[in-house]
Amino acid sequence: MPKRERVMRMSVEQPLWRALTGYRILTMLYAIGLFVSTNDEFARPWVAIAYYAVLAVWTLATLPRVANAANCTKGFLAADLAIALAGILLTRVADAPERIDGGNPTLPSIWTAGAVLAFAIKGGWRWAAFASTLVAAVNIAERGAPTRDTVHNVLLVCIASIAIGYVVEVARASERTLARALEIEAATRERERLARDIHDSVLQVLAMVQRRGTALGGEAAELGRLAGEQEIALRTLVSGGLVPVSRVSEDAAQGAVVRAVEEPDDPHDPNAPDEPGGEAHAVDLRALLAPYAGAKVTLSEPGAPVRLPPLTVRELTAAVGAALDNVRRHAGENARAWILVEDEPDEVIVTVRDDGPGIPEGRLAQAEGEGRLGVALSIRGRLRDIGGTADLISVPGQGTEVELKVPKAPRKPKAPQHSKDVRGKAEKR
Repeated sequence: MPKRERVMRMSVEQPLWRALTGYRILTMLYAIGLFVSTNDEFARPWVAIAYYAVLAVWTLATLPRVANAANCTKGFLAADLAIALAGILLTRVADAPERIDGGNPTLPSIWTAGAVLAFAIKGGWRWAAFASTLVAAVNIAERGAPTRDTVHNVLLVCIASIAIGYVVEVARASERTLARALEIEAATRERERLARDIHDSVLQVLAMVQRRGTALGGEAAELGRLAGEQEIALRTLVSGGLVPVSRVSEDAAQGAVVRAVEEPDDPHDPNAPDEPGGEAHAVDLRALLAPYAGAKVTLSEPGAPVRLPPLTVRELTAAVGAALDNVRRHAGENARAWILVEDEPDEVIVTVRDDGPGIPEGRLAQAEGEGRLGVALSIRGRLRDIGGTADLISVPGQGTEVELKVPKAPRKPKAPQHSKDVRGKAEKR
C-alpha cells in the first residue's frame, strides 16, 4: 500500500496573524469613522477622502498577505508601512493647522500600529524597532515638534511591537527545540524497532555461522571468524545508532514541523497498527501463541478468547518468542518451558517459565554492555512500546520466569511499527 505522510506543524505565531488581520480591519473602520464624524472641520476633506479610499482598498485587498508569515513578504511590508507614513504626512495637507496643533489624530490613526506589528511578527524585535523608529520620526515631522501626546503614542507603539517581536522569536526557538526533541524520540524508538528486527534475524544467523564454522574447522572456521567480526560490528551499530538531523519547516517563520511516515495496513491483519476504537479488529492472543506449544513447551490458556488490539498481540507474541528462544539457547535443547496466559479485567498477563539453570546475577547488565540486547530490546523494548511491562525473575539453579503484562485499553505506540515478524527471537543474554 502507498505510504502516507502525516505533517504536524507547530506554530505559536499563527494566532497572532489572525489577530493582526482583525486589528487592521477594525482600525481602518475606526479611522474612517473619525473622519466621517468631523469631516466638516477638515481644511481639504477631499484629500482625506482619497486617502481613505486607498486605505480601505489596500486593507481589504491585502488580507491574504497577513494570513501567515509566508505570504507576508518584505515587499508587502515596505508598501504597507509606506501607506501608513504617507497618511501621517498627508494629515498636515488635509487637516487644519490649529487642529493638528491641538493634538487631533493623524489620518491613519491607530491603523499605523498594525503595519508596525506586521514587521514584529514577521521579523522579530529588530524589524519592529526599525519600523517603529520610522513611524516615530514621521510623526514628529508631521507635528513639527515632539509633543507629550506624540511621544506617548510613539513609545507605546514602539514598546508593544518590540515586545511582541521578542515573544515571537522566543516562540520560534521553542518550537524548533520541541520539534528536535520529538524527532530524536521518534528516531530513537525507530532505531530500537530496527534493532529488534536485526537482532531477531541477522544477528542470529551470524552467531550460528560463527559457531558452526568454528566447530567444523578448516575453511569453515575462517568463514565463522568473518561472521563473528561482522556480528560484532553490527552489534556496535545497533547499540549505538545514528539520530537523523531534525527536519524543520521549509519556511522557518511558519513554525517547526515534524513529519511521520505511516504505512497503511490491512486492519484485519494482526500486524496492523492499532487504531482508535480497535475493538472491532481485536485479535485472539491464543491463536498466535498456539504454534509455540509442543513437546517441550506447555501452553495454558483461558477457555474464552483473549482479545487484544492487533499491534499489542503482535508485539506480545514476539516477546514470548524471544523468551522461548532464550530458553532453547541458554537452558539447553532438553529444557522444558511453560506459557501461562491470564486474562484479568484490566490487563493480560503472559508468563514464560523454564526449568533451566537460571541467569547468574549481573549477567543481563554485562550482556547489554556488550551489545547483546535480546532481553532489553526483544522483550522489554516491545512491551514498553505497547504500554506494558516485562519483569524477569531468575535464581541460579531454579530456572527463569518472564512475566509480561499489557493493558487491555488500546494505546497508540510511541513510534511507528512496521515489523511483520510475529516470532521474535532473542540473542545470547
